[in-house]
Amino acid sequence: MAVAGASGPVMGREDVDLALERLGAEHEAVETSLLALQDHSGRRLLEGAELTGVTKERWERTDTAITAMWAHFDAYTGALHAARELRARRRWPTQTELARLTELLRGEGVTVLGATVPDHERSLTGPARASEQLSLGELVRRMTAWYDQAMETVAAADAVWSALPARIDLLAAETQRVRSLARSVGVRPGEHPCGDELESLVEELTELRARSVSDPLAFWNPLPAPGRPDTGRYDDAGRRLEEIRREVEAVLHVRDDAEHRLGRLRDVMSRADRTLTEARAARVEVLSKILASDVPAVSGPASALHEQLAAAEEFARTAQWHRLSPLLDGLEGHADDELLRARESLTAVTAPLAVRAELRGRLDAYRAKVARLGLAEDPVLIERYDQARRLLWSAPCDLGAAERAVRRYQQAVSDLGSTPSGSADRGSA
Repeated sequence: MAVAGASGPVMGREDVDLALERLGAEHEAVETSLLALQDHSGRRLLEGAELTGVTKERWERTDTAITAMWAHFDAYTGALHAARELRARRRWPTQTELARLTELLRGEGVTVLGATVPDHERSLTGPARASEQLSLGELVRRMTAWYDQAMETVAAADAVWSALPARIDLLAAETQRVRSLARSVGVRPGEHPCGDELESLVEELTELRARSVSDPLAFWNPLPAPGRPDTGRYDDAGRRLEEIRREVEAVLHVRDDAEHRLGRLRDVMSRADRTLTEARAARVEVLSKILASDVPAVSGPASALHEQLAAAEEFARTAQWHRLSPLLDGLEGHADDELLRARESLTAVTAPLAVRAELRGRLDAYRAKVARLGLAEDPVLIERYDQARRLLWSAPCDLGAAERAVRRYQQAVSDLGSTPSGSADRGSA
């Protein structure tokens, strides 16, 4: 019968070896997660940003938790290293050594400085302690809770920063375009209600963008899980701009139908030119990030259409309406076709980036499935996941090889997940 100690029955040699193997895999998984958190774009942005409001408060707590998490991980690493060294002394450890190994692996044999515990984790009435004695299981429990807290914070901030500021910039640029158009037909502040509304909208978008950058968590809806950015104010501003746009267009119709049609032509062709410019820039990005030879070339703007538009504006300026009308009839259709061609070109050029994003999402989804199945420590899955991730996050990315690697990972997950005995064995390891 095994001798009982403070940590329960003393472990046998085989039990110690199995525990060390399991804890080694657990240590590697924890380290991988911590490094991923360290490299998370949201964490880096939070660390360097000038934060305010809810985000500042939550990041201060989260940053403290991350520091504590690394301190606990160092303690975990030290305890595991000490146990490995003790086990390696001899093939058949003495009873004293087995008792010490039992204390390290199962008992509260890990010392953690009290200063490394965040304030909100400490007892309300308990005295401050210089250090604590914890088990490896308690260390992992604490680190898991802090990791979940940190990931929730950085992922939420990253999601808001990815969704809101760029969209607000686009809406602000569109607002400026509408304001310029409005002023060209006499819709100005103090002279027309839409002019005052436009100025108010410009100020609101400026304030909204500044706050979304400094306090992104103020724009995060945690429910329903897993949460999403709150675009309520942005959507309201978009609706306000659309209402203003209709008012301005009504003025344009009143002033002159021909001028309205010319304004629409300018807008469509300008959007086509901007879209082609964006497609050319996107093509350069795709060629640098994706290993591909079939990225289509992007043509320049249609110079013939611009020449016809210049002719139409000259006809309007000189009141040659009988010549302007038939020219506009054909030019409007060609301009719409040009914009459609530009959008199709942009879609075709950015397709490889969309494929890469889909593969990354699929890989993350299957990794979450692996965690639910309790197979996160399976060496085959770890190796195949790492291979697929390296391919997807390398530049230039070989999409063909990355897709094959993701499929191999999926197949391995399906094979292991459909084997009840395999899942049970891993769950009891």
